[in-house]
Amino acid sequence: MVRNINRVAVIGSGIMGSGIAAHLANVGIQTYMLDIVPKQLTKDEEGAGLTLNHPAVRNRLSRESKKALRKQKPSPITSEASLDLIQVGNLEDDLDVISQADWIIEVVTENLDIKKKVLATVDKYRKKESIISSNTSGISLEQMVSECSHDMKNHFLGTHFFNPPRYLKLLEIIPTQWTEKHVLDFVKQFGENCLGKGVVEAKDTPNFIANRIGTFGLMVTVREMLNQGLTIGEVDSLTGQLIGRPKSATFRTLDVVGLDTFIHVANNVYNQVEGDEKRIFSIPPFMQSMLDKKWLGSKSGQGFYLKQKEKGKSVIYQLNPNTLEYEERNSLKTKATELAKQEKRISQRMKALLAIPGDPASDFLWSIIKPVFIYSSEMIGEVADDIVAIDQAMRWGFGWEKGPFEMWDALGFRSTMEKMKADGEKLPSWIENMAQNGRESFYKSDGGTIYFYHKADYKPLHFNDKEIHLHLVKDQNGVIKKNSGASLIDIGDGVACLEFQSKSNAIGMDIIQMINDSIEEVNRNYEGLVIGNQGKNFCVGANIAMMLMAAQDGDFFEIDLVVRQFQKAMMNIKYAEKPVVVAPFGMTLGGGAEVSLPASSIQASQETYMGLVEFGVGLIPGGGGNKELYLKQVRNLPDHVDFDLQKLTNNVFETIAMAKVSSSAQEAGANGFLNKQDGISIHPDHLLYDAKQKVLSLSQAGYQPPKRERVPVVGEAGYATMLLGAKTFFYGGYASEHDLKIAEKLAFVLAGGRIKQGSLVDEQYLLDMEREAFLSLIGEPKTQQRMQHMLLKGKPLRN
Repeated sequence: MVRNINRVAVIGSGIMGSGIAAHLANVGIQTYMLDIVPKQLTKDEEGAGLTLNHPAVRNRLSRESKKALRKQKPSPITSEASLDLIQVGNLEDDLDVISQADWIIEVVTENLDIKKKVLATVDKYRKKESIISSNTSGISLEQMVSECSHDMKNHFLGTHFFNPPRYLKLLEIIPTQWTEKHVLDFVKQFGENCLGKGVVEAKDTPNFIANRIGTFGLMVTVREMLNQGLTIGEVDSLTGQLIGRPKSATFRTLDVVGLDTFIHVANNVYNQVEGDEKRIFSIPPFMQSMLDKKWLGSKSGQGFYLKQKEKGKSVIYQLNPNTLEYEERNSLKTKATELAKQEKRISQRMKALLAIPGDPASDFLWSIIKPVFIYSSEMIGEVADDIVAIDQAMRWGFGWEKGPFEMWDALGFRSTMEKMKADGEKLPSWIENMAQNGRESFYKSDGGTIYFYHKADYKPLHFNDKEIHLHLVKDQNGVIKKNSGASLIDIGDGVACLEFQSKSNAIGMDIIQMINDSIEEVNRNYEGLVIGNQGKNFCVGANIAMMLMAAQDGDFFEIDLVVRQFQKAMMNIKYAEKPVVVAPFGMTLGGGAEVSLPASSIQASQETYMGLVEFGVGLIPGGGGNKELYLKQVRNLPDHVDFDLQKLTNNVFETIAMAKVSSSAQEAGANGFLNKQDGISIHPDHLLYDAKQKVLSLSQAGYQPPKRERVPVVGEAGYATMLLGAKTFFYGGYASEHDLKIAEKLAFVLAGGRIKQGSLVDEQYLLDMEREAFLSLIGEPKTQQRMQHMLLKGKPLRN
């Protein structure tokens, strides 16, 4: 049958339920959020003369949860418009909503009896063949629906979202013995293609995959910390980014998650396993004492860490697990950690960390990594069918750079195995058989295909058809051309992709040269060009270190040349004979935004944080960003409609002067960086595919490059208006004298200088003004101070 998910009912409006509702609304799905009816009035409700029968009271829980979505940080919504798609109600007055829903998601408290009661109600009101799922983090799904109707059982499964649902990629799908295959397949496809999730199929076992292995790893880490006499701060200094884990490491992560939540998850396994596994999942006495004292972490104000204000500064203290007193935070530095910090690749870093027997860091990390390797291999067949599901679950759900089997490969399959056996460890028989059969890794790559070890042989790893992996394409096809900053790659169907590959994808002369070369190549031999990559961020802007050095040396001729070349490259993107589609994601700042704006079209990831941020380092955009943002908004206006050019210019001035950065692609649209012709990709791994399809669509429609424009400007009168606004901020104490100087330059460029309001000017005229302003500002000592501060501290200086 053909299925569509047009309406979803989320039952339960707590942090998780409201987060799921927000994510559904973010992708454009009409969502109903239902909760129980309160039994008591609040003081405010009593003061307003309301009764328990008033709709505002009966819908209070879901209504307040929806309201709270606006205040949460990071925001669970991509735009205010998302909230319009969420309707609130309660589980007594609005049960008809269940009958209208194509998918009902249960997200009530983790209690089997309560879940069974809610699902029995759903069974009574749902329409036939609607999909029902539970977001439980580990309660038996089959027990939940054991007494439900046959059709309900056939259409029921687990859908375990990770919190926060907007940002964490993992969605564990858990079928029961009754779940029909077409339902399972549909939810998998919908989760990937429509919700943008990394979907992993798990088995109906305690805590499924990620929480089972992740909690095991955390409990081992706590145990070894106590055994080896390390402090909480020392453990966190070792178990974060140093080993390819999130910056929050172990105990800061637990403070964010909440100790009560973590203990609940750990106890869920503890109560259902036996032997050594049960011992690992038992809660240490000091953590139980913390729970009794309600030292739960961030939500209670203290946990493993305590932040206090002292002499106007924030000071963070760590808990001593032996005394339950707080003390100064410390970290562990050893020969192994210092060697590891010199390595960029995680595989080399880990080898350095584990290479020195007797080193406290080496010994500790081996003592926590080894058990995770062994436990993960023991869980094959119990929590998941293969190693891929476990590795993906840990990367997507816990933010690990490499899953356990990927990390084992990075350290060396055979040497790591022998090291474990030398320690007296017993490994699962399938690992022993793998070694005896001469296998040297869990994964291998051949001709652009990745294979994984499964049941005595290697199987090809299949990806969604919408995934393009540039490293695999390069393995298979090589590159068309490259230099130190970028590569041009043939991604099939007559489309090329320009991949930035400099540090932080910062733009220097190497990337500028490759932009020009790529457009020339594509104009001759291809249907069009995608500018995109698969780094951490699309592009953080120009190489300000290079620009600063040239400015401090007084080499303004060199800077002028670089800016001219950058402007020329951006105009080449704009007026290329073939369509150029830019695919931004993550941080798309300064020069990254300037690369995007002149393109034939933008295909942005939903998580795109775009802005012209040069003001923060004492500059204005120099590569045409002012002009292109202004033109993008002019072009977005309806035809043959009078508009207020001054108001539009003021908006652009404010966006650049305040260095506004969008918190989503939708907000980038609200800020004027995207328009209706641009697209947004929900799944980050589908971004390049979607951009490629846009290139092909434009090409097949007979793409013609734009004609050079003459640009209407507000002139001298508009300049005075913008300057008045800037001076108001200055005199109000909200801007420094240098801020005012930068604002004056920006206003002058946007206004087109001292000419008549409504004048039409050539693009090159505005580019020349932009470049002159950029050069004058980069010579200012205070601008150079700002640039230096950004390079050293990673944040703006207000001088």
